[in-house]
Amino acid sequence: MKILGELTPQPLFNYFEEICQVPRPSKKEEKIRKFLLDFARKNNLQAKTDKAGNVLISKSATPGRENNPTVILQTHMDMVCEKNSDKKFDFNNDPIEPMIVDGWVKANGTTLGADCGIGIAAQMAVLTSNKIKHGPLECLITVDEETGLTGAFALQPGFMKGSILLNLDSEDEGEIFIGCAGGIDTLISFTFKNEPVPKNSVAVKLSVSGLLGGHSGDDIHKNRGNAIKILNRFLWKASREFSVKLSEFDGGNLRNAIARESSAILLLPINEKENLLNAFEEFTAKVKFEFEKNEPNLKLKAEKVAIPGQIVDTETQKKLLDSIYACPHGILEMSSRMEGMVETSTNLASIKFANGNKIIITTSQRSELESRKYFAAEMVQSVFELAGADVTHSDGYPGWTPNSDSKILGTTVASYKKLFGKEPIVRSIHAGLECGLFLEKYPNLDMVSFGPTIKGAHSPDERLNIETTEKFWKHLVDVLENIE
Repeated sequence: MKILGELTPQPLFNYFEEICQVPRPSKKEEKIRKFLLDFARKNNLQAKTDKAGNVLISKSATPGRENNPTVILQTHMDMVCEKNSDKKFDFNNDPIEPMIVDGWVKANGTTLGADCGIGIAAQMAVLTSNKIKHGPLECLITVDEETGLTGAFALQPGFMKGSILLNLDSEDEGEIFIGCAGGIDTLISFTFKNEPVPKNSVAVKLSVSGLLGGHSGDDIHKNRGNAIKILNRFLWKASREFSVKLSEFDGGNLRNAIARESSAILLLPINEKENLLNAFEEFTAKVKFEFEKNEPNLKLKAEKVAIPGQIVDTETQKKLLDSIYACPHGILEMSSRMEGMVETSTNLASIKFANGNKIIITTSQRSELESRKYFAAEMVQSVFELAGADVTHSDGYPGWTPNSDSKILGTTVASYKKLFGKEPIVRSIHAGLECGLFLEKYPNLDMVSFGPTIKGAHSPDERLNIETTEKFWKHLVDVLENIE
């Protein structure tokens, strides 16, 4: 039974619900790619793929507009796969379960995938419409945007013909984006020695949960808690006041999401357990008070668990906890070029134990300035190299420099004013978009980005606003009809 069948606009919401049924984790886009190619074939549309797996679906101009410039509608086919810890869900096989809650579409315990599923649905609705007047169209759907921009990196000159690109991957209706931050990942690795389990020990698991998390670009300025930083704060203090031994530390998941949950297993002498739990209770009260406005659902929990089979050696434990404490997280600089925008930030994204004696930490840095992107990455690097860790960087991706004289920007702004009687906000975004990479391959592209309002992206709280989705659709249609 259709959940979104009564929502307007249709068929956009109907297509979005179909997309929700197709698993599409990053780097595992085979099913959604087949879905898109089947859609093109059923609707007699030309479609092709490149070596990376990007899909391009083309539609001829409506009669009389054959000489209009070719417009590219661009989205990505993968989604961030995050779920609540108590939700049983297999992102490789299970369909997303959309539901309507107080004017929003959200998912049952998982990310919704409106980022960028609603953009794909808009492409499909445009491609099948016989009412919209437009010039030649190309719909580009890239792979692996969320974990590496792989599709945009691999895109080759000549795959597309269009000169105008409308990126449909923005998440604030009423705002038109003409620039974005560049980014880079900094990856850290510790190697530890296993120590024997001390006699007369007890094991305690400490956990942090209930945080909002969110997108490490769009939400980094909202003073949300980072579960890794919060838990490490107590672990660092406990390591100095008690005879604790670290066995496990797990937190966060994705490089572009703020860590929502974390947990650690500690061993300590039985006679210190009660004092440790009392200290954790006091710490819980302090932290909940600190975050009572921004993180109302924050939970800290302590529970007894079975004695684990491994313990991190004392030296590595100290270096690990010290360096995570010192590692910056959040805003580093506000922009001097665009008021109210974050210029440079860093995200302590995840910590995982791997391969028996490895600890892997993932961080990501963003900036509108290439030089400060590397400055932020090198700052993180210096912290962990002081602790003796191995540090590497990803290749990174470029930002998109704003062009306030853009012709398509003028068309998009005029359309919004005509439709809704007010000026849209024109700005750059601190999140990464693929547009910077497109410009490297297609330097003459004229681009803007816009979309409906999506809140909580990259977290199970992700939700799509229904009212603004209708506005987004009207705006998109009007822009297409007014491009000459």
